[in-house]
Amino acid sequence: MKHIERYHSRYAPAQLFDLVVDVDQYPSFLPWVITARVTARRDRMMWVAMTMGTSLLHKHFTTKAFLDRPHRVEINSYDPMFECFDQVWTFNPAAEGGTNIEYRVDIRFKSQIMQVLFGVSFAERANAMVKAYMRRAQYLYGASQPASHQKL
Repeated sequence: MKHIERYHSRYAPAQLFDLVVDVDQYPSFLPWVITARVTARRDRMMWVAMTMGTSLLHKHFTTKAFLDRPHRVEINSYDPMFECFDQVWTFNPAAEGGTNIEYRVDIRFKSQIMQVLFGVSFAERANAMVKAYMRRAQYLYGASQPASHQKL
């Protein structure tokens, strides 16, 4: 399952980058994230342990992120439950100010049941995740900057 979301935000690339790598805060604002914590950092890499799902169905897995502040975050998981787990955030300064954001996600489960359950609303889930980040940006960085976020 592949999906791409593109948005324009009035916030700066560094602000949005910092928001995406603030993993410990994920459970407070991201849907379906039950726990998330950074387990190690080295140079421009970060390892994360995460549990996602609902109270009835949840999965624990680990990810590895490559960080290129403030331009790019590339997240991969080699957990056995995934056939593929790749997420890439890019933050490019926009000519009119603010940031053009691109979120690319490609997630495939080895389990057909998980693939079907997750795939039913994959695009909506990706969109909901990006919107949650945008609400978090407004909460953190305030209304002193216009908080418009529009899908490109």
